[in-house]
Amino acid sequence: MVEDDVHLQQLLKEELHENGYEINTASNGKEALTILNLDNDQKPDLIILDIRMPKMDGLETMGNILKSKHDLPVIIHTAYASYKNDVMAMAADAYIIKSHDLSELKAAVHDLLGE
Repeated sequence: MVEDDVHLQQLLKEELHENGYEINTASNGKEALTILNLDNDQKPDLIILDIRMPKMDGLETMGNILKSKHDLPVIIHTAYASYKNDVMAMAADAYIIKSHDLSELKAAVHDLLGE
């Protein structure tokens, strides 16, 4: 999960952990790309990506993920509906507007992981 808000990061981590998922976090796109490019067995099965973050935003991060040919499903999870028609946002597997109701996010994670 790539999310700069530490409170939301913790909430999502707890909620998804309760559903049986192991969650690794990054606070911005640069940190996420560093983790993705490590040569280890800790590659994620899916990425939940915020858009507005410091150092590297989610759309730039998405572009780098596509260029690096990481074959991972990506869910854009943002408070901003206005980015939905951005070319990089359209490359994501799901675009979900942040809400106190996490059922849509949980359903997208479930569907994209084929569970």
